[in-house]
Amino acid sequence: MRLAFFGTPTFAVPALRALIGEGFDLQVVVTQPDRPQGRSRSRLVSPPVKEVAVAEGIPVLQPEQPGDGSFVDALRGYAPTLGIVIAYGHILKPALLALPARGMINVHASLLPALRGAAPIAHAVMEGLEETGVTIMQMDEGMDTGPILHQVPTPLATDETAGELEVRLAELGALALIEALALMEADVLESRSQNEARATYAPKLSVEAARIPWNESTARVGRLIRGLDPRPGAWTELRDRRIKLFGPRPAGAAPAGVTPGEIVETDPALLVATGDGLVQILDVQPDGKTRLAASEWVRGRGAHPGDRFS
Repeated sequence: MRLAFFGTPTFAVPALRALIGEGFDLQVVVTQPDRPQGRSRSRLVSPPVKEVAVAEGIPVLQPEQPGDGSFVDALRGYAPTLGIVIAYGHILKPALLALPARGMINVHASLLPALRGAAPIAHAVMEGLEETGVTIMQMDEGMDTGPILHQVPTPLATDETAGELEVRLAELGALALIEALALMEADVLESRSQNEARATYAPKLSVEAARIPWNESTARVGRLIRGLDPRPGAWTELRDRRIKLFGPRPAGAAPAGVTPGEIVETDPALLVATGDGLVQILDVQPDGKTRLAASEWVRGRGAHPGDRFS
């Protein structure tokens, strides 16, 4: 099979490396354009997928929009028989999906039809799922609605962050992809339609959805913080300044008379009241600054008992 690989972030890198390592016929890698970074926005940074492709001598295409006619013509010139899409960041139109003779398959970071959408890893943690996984699916016009080709489940640890889960699912997705391609080449890969009645959704995370709901349970607060760690970070406000919190740990019952969001202790640990108890916070990140241990922040006069996050 002549492959075209679509992907952008680090999450897609293990799969690309696996395809290279297994000797698959990678004709071209498609990724997003280099983007300016740094304070002056003067330094262009390549997507992680591009760096791997360039190092391996694989041609790279970087269209601003994949529906552009010149890009479609360029891709057609590589005559791919199958497209592989992993966290590319664009919705592909039907004409592009149909360009490879065998269409395009996607590696999605959930057990479809659960958690369709842009943020399945974060939502798996925030919803407290006991199990998630990866799905290899045949892409169609819908959002993660195509037939399922292969799935690999994995349990979630109760203290696992989205960042930790992302690393595991990236590796698991690479393994699942190689398995699916091997079955496809042997002509024994069977597809099955998704059960629409069981579909759930994982939409892109809004800023307001990342605000910590202190009046809810310690478990719910903890899941939100872990689900947004390290990006974009669950936030709250103290004295009208935004601050992100990380590393939640249940810390028992709250003293009588405290209100949700109130800082109960800062020494030896930062303890905050929730709707049904206390949560310990290990790390903080004040707005515009780097992440640091909560104990260091407290020593820098970051907070005092009786202060209240809102």
